[in-house]
Amino acid sequence: MTSKGVWPALPLAEWKDTRDTLHMWTQIVGKVRLALEPMINQWWQVPLYVDVRGFTTSLMPYGSAGLEITFDFQRHVLHLHTTGGEHREVELRPRSVADFYAAVMQSLDSLGMPVDIMARPVEIPVAIPFAQDEQHCAYDPEYAHRFWLAMVQAHRVFTAFRARFQGKVSPVHLFWGALDLAVTRFSGETAPRHPGGVPNCPDRVSRLAYDHEVSSCGFWPGGGTEGAFYAYAYPEPPGFRDWPISPERARYDTELGEFLLPYEVVRTADDPDAVLMSFLQCTYEADAELANWDRHALEVPAGV
Repeated sequence: MTSKGVWPALPLAEWKDTRDTLHMWTQIVGKVRLALEPMINQWWQVPLYVDVRGFTTSLMPYGSAGLEITFDFQRHVLHLHTTGGEHREVELRPRSVADFYAAVMQSLDSLGMPVDIMARPVEIPVAIPFAQDEQHCAYDPEYAHRFWLAMVQAHRVFTAFRARFQGKVSPVHLFWGALDLAVTRFSGETAPRHPGGVPNCPDRVSRLAYDHEVSSCGFWPGGGTEGAFYAYAYPEPPGFRDWPISPERARYDTELGEFLLPYEVVRTADDPDAVLMSFLQCTYEADAELANWDRHALEVPAGV
């Protein structure tokens, strides 16, 4: 069996406004998680996760109680659940970021769980404070649902790829800064100081995220006509960008400093899983070989 036919079409021209609004909404919820969770290496306490209905914070501590916030892309509702059994909902519909932000904050207040966040977005060139953002207000439920289904498929393949590594490797994270799904492998060696430079994001964020050598891959719904899978190394070893990569339509983008594989190449393949896994594996091998990773110690032996 293959996964052909289960990867939904995601023409960016049809849902870009929805994507941009949803990006801001996930930042609001993600910043609630950032405010409540203790610091974990490489900022692993801040992402969202793909789940059976959409994207979730997972359980977050609030004093001796707990809170979970979930984007439900089947009912198109944001759920706020507490360990005390209380529940609030915020409707996912065409509404401004300012309106959504106010509704989320009011829901938290009504649960007796107010949270102070830095109320403006990060990692984008123009950071409109959430309470003032009337510009982003689109929501197409069909494409929000498709995006989630695409992330479900990518999450499945990323998890299988993650399982091949027995060194330090991240969970499959949905980073709301760029709205990308990612999984990262670590060599165990420290890395040179990262230069930073991410828009509207303190350099200390990048420097902590990249304080060790990494081989990272993911999916970003912004590159190309339907988004793109990506892979990069930090630090990038000499020869990395010239390493032979499959499939044929994968390429190195010198501006981004990453290998890119168009989403539609995977979606329309006879065996999408195999095409994506080939891209993930060969880009990792390029880094691991050129940077002299201890592959024998770090990788799960074949057949295990």
